[in-house]
Amino acid sequence: MTFDSIIGQEHIKEHLKKSSSNNRIPHAQLFIGKEGTGCLATAIAYAQHVLCSFSDKPEACRIKCEKLQHPDLHFAFPVTTTNSVKSHPISNLFLEEWRYFVSKQPYGSLYNWLQYIGVENKQGQIGVDEAEEIVKKLHLKSYEGGFKIMIIWMAEKMNTAASNKLLKLIEEPPSKTIFLLVTEDEGQIINTIKSRCQALHFPLLNEKNIVTALVERESVEKNEALRIAHQSEGNYNKALHLYHNDSNDQVYEQWFITWIRTAFKAKGNAAVIQDLIEWSDVIAKSGRETQKQFLKYCSQFFRQALLLNYGASDLVFLETKSLNFQLSKFAPFIHSGNILLIEKEISDAQYHIERNGNPKIILLDLSIKLTRLLHTKEDTISN
Repeated sequence: MTFDSIIGQEHIKEHLKKSSSNNRIPHAQLFIGKEGTGCLATAIAYAQHVLCSFSDKPEACRIKCEKLQHPDLHFAFPVTTTNSVKSHPISNLFLEEWRYFVSKQPYGSLYNWLQYIGVENKQGQIGVDEAEEIVKKLHLKSYEGGFKIMIIWMAEKMNTAASNKLLKLIEEPPSKTIFLLVTEDEGQIINTIKSRCQALHFPLLNEKNIVTALVERESVEKNEALRIAHQSEGNYNKALHLYHNDSNDQVYEQWFITWIRTAFKAKGNAAVIQDLIEWSDVIAKSGRETQKQFLKYCSQFFRQALLLNYGASDLVFLETKSLNFQLSKFAPFIHSGNILLIEKEISDAQYHIERNGNPKIILLDLSIKLTRLLHTKEDTISN
């Protein structure tokens, strides 16, 4: 993977090239960016640039890096137990799947990765077994006598034990060892690790970059690419899902519409609470990653309704597939009097699901709160 294959992010690419050519390469760097901005792809391109720029055989180095098989390029990423890996899962046991996944979805999300290895009903993590493996790898000599590079993707998924295990190594790594930590949420990385890394913040991709990539890489018609780019919110992974008609969004839409209608009916009607309990049971049977993705979808739906309610229709891209549900009729119920509280409750639900709370209880609690919030008047101030 080369810098030429990275969508946009020209300033960051130039900075990385310059630091490498000047031989001013920080030993620990933190690549921070939302899903679909290209943090992982850029980290891999940067690793290839560094390894091959200092190699005696740059062409052979390039071939090995393109296949993600360079002996001095290492990866750590969230994993979990599967049918074939019953215990102590580490990244090395998933390398074949990882190489294929990255080759096909370099802008893919954690959810995509867990789907690919067939465990979307579980949460992946980077545990202490992985940390011990990283320590072993990086204390060995470089295979080709140059740099050793460790890319840790979704570094926020390192648990406390793993983080503490790696802390000293990140602070005082062996000679010519580079850590590239890739994260979507730096707030979940312990401060003692963050303080030892040079941070690079990746902005959302602009619509022009996404349009160009869709037209050139996916052969999308220009007008269609413009529509998709507008809806993708700077996320190329989302743009690809929109183009390929991701079926998950259709399921999420049905879940959302059922939820909203039931919540509207529930106020003053205790019998409808049973319907909310049943709805919560349905969602709770899906995996935690699916639950988190659904709550992200809900948050976006509410924001789109708010924009439509306040006349910012140019910014509204959500198109519902259900014929008997119109966003325009729902929009007046989402306003300044309830949007912040709705966003907070959804965020809190995501937080508790992330930390293995009981999804049935979390979703039912959210549903009951939503029942009240949907009927809040715009001029009502809630404490």
